[in-house]
Amino acid sequence: MSKKISRDNVFFAFHPDLEPVLYVNQGEEVLLETHDCFEGQLKSDRDLIDQLDWDHINPATGPVYIEGAKPGDTLRIDLLEVKTANHSIMVTLPGEGALGESISEMETTFLTVEDDTVTFKNKIKVPKNIMIGVIGVAPEEEKIPNGTPGAHGGNMDCSLINEGASIYFTVGVEGALFGAGDLHSAMGDGEIVICGAEAPGEVRFTAKIVDSLKGLPTPFIRNSDVVATVFSAPTIDEAADGAIQAMSSFLTNFVKIPLNDAGMLMSLAGNLKICQIVDPEKTVRFEFPISILDQYDYSLD
Repeated sequence: MSKKISRDNVFFAFHPDLEPVLYVNQGEEVLLETHDCFEGQLKSDRDLIDQLDWDHINPATGPVYIEGAKPGDTLRIDLLEVKTANHSIMVTLPGEGALGESISEMETTFLTVEDDTVTFKNKIKVPKNIMIGVIGVAPEEEKIPNGTPGAHGGNMDCSLINEGASIYFTVGVEGALFGAGDLHSAMGDGEIVICGAEAPGEVRFTAKIVDSLKGLPTPFIRNSDVVATVFSAPTIDEAADGAIQAMSSFLTNFVKIPLNDAGMLMSLAGNLKICQIVDPEKTVRFEFPISILDQYDYSLD
């Protein structure tokens, strides 16, 4: 049976002085109830984003203290189940997002979620793709708002962070102080207008320290098909370079592929993709096929 944290227990910045709301052993199942990114402040199409309390944006449920997690350890979070409510919400705001200079009107739109689709404006069917926007651990020293991604995780808005995936973080403080929130019923890479299909939901996970992966370039993601390095920086170019260098480091230092071979395989079979371009730091990932790691007889953990 999972230990549960209600969505009443949230924080709005990752920092080392957070007070844990739950202590768990490694491998113990935890269920987090989450708010949408607006903490439920928008309740109808008539509620506009300029009415928001901006101190209550991107809440993360937690933090969770992981017993035995020490600074410098590599923490693996296994996402056992991720689900959202049967409704989602989207907004536009002049001046914000990649189209902010062109958008002149605020708008709030509610979307319905049913079976495998999200319905936009009662007409357009979009495939459901539930993913987590904000997920991470406390950094060693800084206080980082949940809306800002970084080496600790945060608002990466990466579409690979979904049910069945494993996410790896480098622990910054005792107990890691893990939290997550900002779920989406669907979202494309880029998050062009600062949001996806924002929804409340639930995240069920386990956490474990992986000694064999100490020094892994994190945040790092694994699903059934690919591994991915994630990097955030002030510009897309810097974020792209960081994600590429991180994957090169993983392939050479952990898989033990010679650098020239690693680079050629990254060109041949890897994919560089944008996660989001609308946060204070831009986020890019580099994906690499697990099928190639298998040919090197390499297993992540």
